[in-house]
Amino acid sequence: MWFVSRKGPSGFSASSTAEEVTQGINGTGLTAIVTGASSGIGTETARVLALRGVHVVMAVRNVATGREVQEAIIKENPTAKVDTMELDLSSMASVRNFASNFKSSGLPLNILVNNAGVMASPFLLSKDKIELQFATNHVGHFLLTNLLLETLKKTAKNSEREGRIVNVSSRRHQFSYREGIRFDKINDQSGYNGLSAYGQSKLANILHASELARQLKEEGVKITANSLHPGAIPTNLFRYHNLINGSSDNMLCCIASTNQWDQWPVFC
Repeated sequence: MWFVSRKGPSGFSASSTAEEVTQGINGTGLTAIVTGASSGIGTETARVLALRGVHVVMAVRNVATGREVQEAIIKENPTAKVDTMELDLSSMASVRNFASNFKSSGLPLNILVNNAGVMASPFLLSKDKIELQFATNHVGHFLLTNLLLETLKKTAKNSEREGRIVNVSSRRHQFSYREGIRFDKINDQSGYNGLSAYGQSKLANILHASELARQLKEEGVKITANSLHPGAIPTNLFRYHNLINGSSDNMLCCIASTNQWDQWPVFC
């Protein structure tokens, strides 16, 4: 359809692939963490970042599946630098353990892609007794970002290369609960609506990125924080709904921002 191939100011369209968007970019020397990298957008993000020379750490809940994806990426690209580490974003203990293990590795951190998520699930509580979607999509990523922020700052300063924090949100943020984020009713099962709760968590992603971007700019830190809508992509995020099912071989991309060091785009 014409509107899918219509190019925007960036020169890319909704049908542009991650490979097309990153053509000619050299990410050698960069390190990225991609959450939820064992399927869907996360897998494609990890694959293409590795293709461009970035050392990718796949932060996944299912380590066995993550290692299968890691092996597939390396089979396609034998020079790829890819690691798999366990991370369950619905568990604050798991988030803290992941951050501790990553920092212990001594690796720098240039890019943090907060991608993992769950959508429109039945009402469930996380291990920390927080509504599952809010816990996984927002609280887990908020804590992860906080715990890794000093590593991102240190890397940006030492490498003199601008860091990136990317929150994968959704246009569904416009359809949260009527009052927006129900801070005093996060765990209210009686008024729970799966899609509204998802929108609530995605709204939190945007507010997080916006406030973080403001603080980083105020501090004069060379790190950008962005949130994005990835488009309608059939992945297993829709496992609780029959409207769209399947998996995506290509990640639809747009340019959220670029800068002078390598013109590295933000995936969406």
